Amino acid sequence: MMMQVCKAMEKADVLIEAMKWIRQHRGKITVIKIGGSLMEDEAAMTHLLLDTVFMESVGMQPVIVHGGGKAISEAMQHAGIEPKFVQGRRYTDSQSLEIVKRVLGKEINEHIIEQLAMYEGQAKSLSVCFDTNVLFGEKLALSDEHGTAIDMGWVGSVTRVDADAIRKLCAQEIIPVIPSVALMDDGSGQALNVNADTAATAVAKELQAEKLVFVSEVNGLRTDPNNPDSMIDSLTAEQARQLLSSSGSIVGGMIPKIQACLETLERGVNKIHIINGRLRHALLLEIFTSMGVGTEIVNP
Repeated sequence: MMMQVCKAMEKADVLIEAMKWIRQHRGKITVIKIGGSLMEDEAAMTHLLLDTVFMESVGMQPVIVHGGGKAISEAMQHAGIEPKFVQGRRYTDSQSLEIVKRVLGKEINEHIIEQLAMYEGQAKSLSVCFDTNVLFGEKLALSDEHGTAIDMGWVGSVTRVDADAIRKLCAQEIIPVIPSVALMDDGSGQALNVNADTAATAVAKELQAEKLVFVSEVNGLRTDPNNPDSMIDSLTAEQARQLLSSSGSIVGGMIPKIQACLETLERGVNKIHIINGRLRHALLLEIFTSMGVGTEIVNP
């Protein structure tokens, strides 16, 4: 009997620790970016989406922005298209774009909303595939080391976010779920494949979110990309810039992620977190405990 009482008291202590964070973040927007192979992990997604519903239940306003790179690559290979990446971004021709729209804008998006509903969370799609698009953009302009323009096909950058539509859902206690697909901001109706990290940062900036959380299969920012034990618990924006400029410290898809983090901090978002979604309830541990479980990047 005494052991059961002690366990109950421990649970009460956890709730008391979480209370100050709940009060601090109540009524404020947190943008949660989900991506990577994490999305293929059913157990990890269960805990992540349960965490998201919990956040909404205690008065926070979570907004989900998702990618789905692994699922897109598998669909492309099934269609006989070899995935190609340039500077951490996927080259997207017209045929590939149709796959991106179907996989991201419909299949994954609908699945996330169905899962949230299973956990008694009310959610709504804000996708180009359902005439509720909130991301608008232009074709992405990249250059190689010689300054020569690189053709990325229908890859875009976000130039405008319909923040009012997102805030309206949050005010109604509905979780917005946004795939990383935009429409050209010229009225043409042309779709664009957008890097999910940069899409999430664009949403966070426009909403002036309290937090932006990147959830993937890595435990945080590392000084050695191949060594999980080299994770950095906390660093300033200036320290992140120094890592970005040092050879080998930040590579591959982490490059646009950190670039987007720095731009977001400059636009008023208070904190950015990078966490490993495979850790059970990583989102709650990062937001509602003093220790946290990933990397946070802050303005000094």
